[in-house]
Amino acid sequence: MDIGEEETTVQSQVRPANTLTRIAARVIYGHARGMSGELLPDSSLSIGKSPDNQLLLADETVSRYHAELSLRRELIEVRDLDSMNGTYVNDVRVKHAYVMPGTRLTIGSNTILLTAESYSEPAFFLAIDEVPVLPGIIAESRAMRSVLQQVARVAKSHVTVLLHGETGVGKEVVARAIHELSPRRKHPFEVVDCGSMAPSLIASELFGHERGAFTGAHGEHVGAFERADGGTVFLDEIGELPLDLQPMLLGVLARRRFRRVGGTRERSIDVRVIAATHRDLRSATNLGTFRADLYFRLAIARIVIPPLRERPEDIQPLVRHIAEQLTGDAAAQPFDPQTLAALESHPWSGNVRELRNVVESAVALGSVVLEGDFLSHNRDAAVSAVTQGFDPALLSLPYREARAHAVAEFERNYLQGLTAECGGNASEAARRARMDRPYLLSLLRKHGLR
Repeated sequence: MDIGEEETTVQSQVRPANTLTRIAARVIYGHARGMSGELLPDSSLSIGKSPDNQLLLADETVSRYHAELSLRRELIEVRDLDSMNGTYVNDVRVKHAYVMPGTRLTIGSNTILLTAESYSEPAFFLAIDEVPVLPGIIAESRAMRSVLQQVARVAKSHVTVLLHGETGVGKEVVARAIHELSPRRKHPFEVVDCGSMAPSLIASELFGHERGAFTGAHGEHVGAFERADGGTVFLDEIGELPLDLQPMLLGVLARRRFRRVGGTRERSIDVRVIAATHRDLRSATNLGTFRADLYFRLAIARIVIPPLRERPEDIQPLVRHIAEQLTGDAAAQPFDPQTLAALESHPWSGNVRELRNVVESAVALGSVVLEGDFLSHNRDAAVSAVTQGFDPALLSLPYREARAHAVAEFERNYLQGLTAECGGNASEAARRARMDRPYLLSLLRKHGLR
């Protein structure tokens, strides 16, 4: 085993021949001896002393949310959730580790043995032809089919949902699908991006304000919770919500009543809340930067959206879907087989958002750049596009500079026209462009249009 310094990543060098299918985590020593949990594909096993952990260790040496286990094909992924006393693999404190069955973890005063078990298909898992078709979501991988099943189940209820996933995985798309499948679909879907607003403005956007509530409040403002009455409020990047505003949101979730900023009258609302974050809020509760009671209210149903690099089976159908959106041609295919193979092995740090950028570039210029390597596709078409549709002076520049100028000019002109037609309404513009709203906002900020 390759062991680095404390708080680093440990990865096994000897890998088992077969993909793991079920792991038992049993406490063999310590206060919680005899407790156990089960880890299956497309799921995780959280360990800690909070009652909502799958493996509950009611021990003062254990943090509220201490660690999480996941299956990664032939290895077990171990992540410490910023616990107070740390997670140890073979006496080495780790933040992130990949280990094999037979490994012993030390969590607080407890020793946990990870053992491989025989596998039986979970009863809830559906065959590919039984997976529900949800608006805007493309899924051929087992991991995303599991997400679709969870979405279909929670959509029928009114419970609060927390979506967790890296930037660009499509959390808003999933949130919209939940809304569209729910009994609230005929009512508003309001989006509040907690990560893109000044802290002083978030309370007003959420709850509204009365005239004169603060400097510049020349009239009353109706907040997202009022606007969405009967429908859904989507709180994007909820992990960025300032600590001093978290009690206000907690009160709304608990009582379904609130006051506008500067107001005295309580208002009742009937809304469903869907929140999303790229941060692990369990770590944030351990660190004291996010209220544990608010996390409990938000995570009544928690759905984890896997990153694109963990579901390469979805790359090609996503490419086809995006290309059809851009061209209107269901048979559009901007990449040759060699390039598609490269796309499937790309790490996709920006996830589906990054993939969309690559497909847009390929459709516009007939080429794609991945990690600095130019993979050509229809180079003659690319040159023709530059000479016919763009300033010929671009031909004197290196390819990458010319491409950047051409794409930036296209983006700016398209976004200016689109937002003008939509009266500056970003949500409507995102719907027309068939892209997720955070991505549209990032493009508007990039070109100084917002």
